[in-house]
Amino acid sequence: MASVRDGHRAVLLVVDAQVGVMAQAWEATRVIANMARAVDRARAQGVPVIWVQHANDELQPGTPAWQWVPELVPAAGETLIPKQYNSAFEDTPLEARLAELGATHLVLAGAATGWCIRATAYGALDRGYDLTLVSDAHSTDTLALPDGQRIEAEGVVRDLNTAITWLRYPGRANAAVPVAQLDFSGPPQRARWG
Repeated sequence: MASVRDGHRAVLLVVDAQVGVMAQAWEATRVIANMARAVDRARAQGVPVIWVQHANDELQPGTPAWQWVPELVPAAGETLIPKQYNSAFEDTPLEARLAELGATHLVLAGAATGWCIRATAYGALDRGYDLTLVSDAHSTDTLALPDGQRIEAEGVVRDLNTAITWLRYPGRANAAVPVAQLDFSGPPQRARWG
């Protein structure tokens, strides 16, 4: 069983908001703008922002595809975490940095929903963190399967938002909320509809 973390200290994780990741992402312009709103809100409230940046054969460090999208630029002093696996926790210094910050509540935005966002969300919950997924600040591209079928990006986003809304973990709080309802001051609160 994961150790549940006492206290409340929020951190915003922005995962893989890179040119090559967002190039084919569903509603990329809107989602990037919402990521930027989440970053602005975190900074205004003194909430640490941690930037996670993927590298692989398609995202070679230093290439244009590997760079942050122009609308999202880490500020001086904000933590940068390089990664090579889907979860931002695997073989990275993320957990050590979260411990230094006293983080107990992770607010998650970025891409790609079906891969790195999903793996990082479940990794956070498995490690005992409270989790808020910013429901309108993550995206992915449509997946074309070898048999010709397609998994539409909008459905992948909706699926993860629903899962994070309905999941229950002992001693942890989790929610998926739009950026307009984002609250860094307390534990995750379920979205208010209507």
